[in-house]
Order: sequence, then structure tokens, then C-alpha cells
Amino acid sequence: MSAIDKSPELNALLASRILILDGGMGTQIQQHKLDEAAYRGERFKDWPQDVKGNNDLLTLSQPDIIRDIHKAYLQAGADIVETNTFNSTSIAQADYGMQELVYELNKRGSELAREACDAVATPDKPRFVAGVLGPTNRTASISPDVNDPGFRNVSFNELVESYTEAVDGLLAGGADILLVETIFDTLNAKAAIFAIEKYFDDHNVKVPIMISGTITDASGRTLSGQTTEAFYNSLRHARPMFFGLNCALGPDALRQYVAELSRIAECHVTAHPNAGLPNEFGEYDLGPEEMAEQISEWAEAGLLNVIGGCCGTTPDHIRAMAEAVSGKAPRKLPELKPALRLSGLEPFNTTA
Repeated sequence: MSAIDKSPELNALLASRILILDGGMGTQIQQHKLDEAAYRGERFKDWPQDVKGNNDLLTLSQPDIIRDIHKAYLQAGADIVETNTFNSTSIAQADYGMQELVYELNKRGSELAREACDAVATPDKPRFVAGVLGPTNRTASISPDVNDPGFRNVSFNELVESYTEAVDGLLAGGADILLVETIFDTLNAKAAIFAIEKYFDDHNVKVPIMISGTITDASGRTLSGQTTEAFYNSLRHARPMFFGLNCALGPDALRQYVAELSRIAECHVTAHPNAGLPNEFGEYDLGPEEMAEQISEWAEAGLLNVIGGCCGTTPDHIRAMAEAVSGKAPRKLPELKPALRLSGLEPFNTTA
């Protein structure tokens, strides 16, 4: 297969304005109140175990719902939509016995997002597909057994193999960007980056990379213990076009970490915070206008190149944020440090 490198188009847009990422996929899926039969659809009606909750399966069993969610975010102003593939790895799909579907899940996930983008894109407003590689439900750095700190339930090589299969499907389906997101364990992310770069070399292709980590709580660290700066420095060797933070926190709590990233990143800064913190019912209370007001201040402070939403955000949130940052200048990329130039680690395909 031959992926089309759209970095020139992206760079032209990034130089002129703040780009808009979409919002929560799971949040929108929940609005449909799908039961077990709906998750299964006709194709999987006889699957031997329960599949309700496997949102990625809806790419195959309810494609119209997923395509329509993409369209809703695009109509709200999103420039980039994320594929419904957060758990489309063999490691995550093992919970449902659906490892054999991984390539198809990723390919079809990209195709649905591509169809939605192509339906609304214009020469003046192109739209882009970010192929999502989620963190998996296992961690390479931390033992799941408090009584055995040295135990690991996944290896680096297993993660690489799982991510490679996902990358293959995402690019075959037409993804423009590969997004390694919601990273809580940097070693997992390194496996994803290794898989991506090896795939690029083996297939003579290259598309922009977006990396987005998760500051898990008020400690200001990822689950594997890194601060924002340490996390960035651990992965900057990947030369991403975009580096950012998402999930776990609302915009009020996440701002200081986005500001820190904006200070140190040689590439474009992205953020897609939650709509606040979940209440006692697991719902998110931060409304579109209030969230947009906070994001507007981020833009005025020069922190952003790309902004979107994560858990609890809806097309209304994205529309409000798009309006809030409209006309505001994007964050300027810093001059590359001499040491970075000498190392050859210039960010991939950015305007720096």
C-alpha cells in the first residue's frame, strides 16, 4: 500500500490557524444506548461471549453510527477526526476473543473516517483522518500484581507486534496521521513508535505522527511516573509533527501541563482535555460555553496549535471551541536548539 503524505497541507494550515480535533467518540456512542444485540449486529449474532462495551466492534456491526458521529464532529468544525480504533489491538481485543479482527477493525475504522472527511472536505477546508493507536489495557512498566512487582503481563515485543498489525490496517484504510494517544506508560508508547518507524522503513511510507500523553491526576505525572517534560524528552526522538496531552483532566487542571509542553516542544502542541472531571454518576458537567471560555484563554496565551476534546465532549463542545479560537494566532514554533540540530533529531515535517 502507498500512504499519501499530507504534511505539506497540514503545515500550510498550521502556519495560519489553530486546527480543530474532534471530541469524544465513546461519549457519542453512549447516547445511542445500544444493547448487546445492537453491538453484535447480524454478523456477530452468534459470537460465543458478550461484546457489549466493545465500542470498536461497532465499526463493523454498526458502521452508519460511527460514520455519522464523524460527520457530526466535522459539521461542528473539526479539521481532524480520530478513528474509532482506540482498542483495536490484538491485546485489547483478546478480552472479547476478537484478535483475528484487528486488521479489519483498523482498516474499516480508517475507511469510515475517510468517507466522512471526503464527503465534506473542500479545497479551502481539507479534512484529515487521525488513525488512533490506543494504550492497550496492559502496561509494560508496571506490575498488575502488587505482591509481585517484577511481574509483567505483556512484553515490549508483544506490544510491537500488536501495534504493527494496527498500523497496517489504519494506513490501508486511508489514515493521514498516526495518533498514539492517552499514553499512561511511556514504554507502551515506545513500542508503538518502534512499530510505526519499522513499518515506515519496511514499506517505504511515511505519514505525520501525533503523540498524546495522559497526566493521570494532580501529581502532574503519567501513570509510569513521568512529568510532562520527562515524558516529552522520552519520545521526542520520534520527531512527531504533533505532541500533546489528553484525557483524565479538565481544561482547568490540564492547563499548567499544556503550558509546560508549549514551553519545551519543538513541534506543534495539541490538547484534548475532558469536559471536566466525572461526577458521582460518571457524567461530565463542564458545558460547551464554559469549556470554550477556558480554551480561548489558552489560545490567547499562545499555547495551542491543535485543540479538541476527550471524555464528555460532544459536537457542541467542539463547535464552541472552534468559534472560541477562530482568528486567534497559533502557537509559534520555537527556534531549534543547536544541540537538536546537531543530533539530527529535527521534528518530522514541521515548519520549524
